Amino acid sequence: MEYIIRPGIKGLIFDLDGTLANTMPYHFEGWKNACDKFGISIDSSFLRLHSGSPGKLIAAELLKKNGNAGTVTAEEIIKEKLSQFYRIQHLVEPIEPVADIVKRYKGILPMAVGTGGHREAVTRTLEITGLLQYFDIIVTSNDVSNYKPHPETFLRCAELMNVEPSAIEVFEDGELGLEAARRAGMMATDVRGWYDSDW
Repeated sequence: MEYIIRPGIKGLIFDLDGTLANTMPYHFEGWKNACDKFGISIDSSFLRLHSGSPGKLIAAELLKKNGNAGTVTAEEIIKEKLSQFYRIQHLVEPIEPVADIVKRYKGILPMAVGTGGHREAVTRTLEITGLLQYFDIIVTSNDVSNYKPHPETFLRCAELMNVEPSAIEVFEDGELGLEAARRAGMMATDVRGWYDSDW
């Protein structure tokens, strides 16, 4: 599959988890193990619904949903989840149809990563997949006050890229991210269906 960027597009933004890298099965395993430790239930549909949200918001929603507030904190859950994820993160692979776009347009169009992920986990995933070298601009949940579906992540990328939002194409796999791209006035491209997701 060779995806051609449409005329008029002057910058590209990529979500990370589930878009550039097939991390979601490993994120889910990390969440599942952390939740099991604290007697909390989680299923893949819940994580899909919150795909694009930072971990601290997901953990807070889990506590609300399970009624465990007071017995464990969101911080404890996210710390355990990251520990579990880092244990298996080396297994993560790039999503080739999307990674191919990155490689093809490097040096031709400015590019950025705009993700709800934690900066340390994001940097490690980009290193593991060999994609870190392609991006000078990486905006994570550590860099913004408002998270997807709010457009701040993508607007911050646009500002750093020095490209008008209307001339940017965003590649995403989550409803929150697609909505954020539309709210930012950017072209939103859904990559679900470009690869087999197994979680």
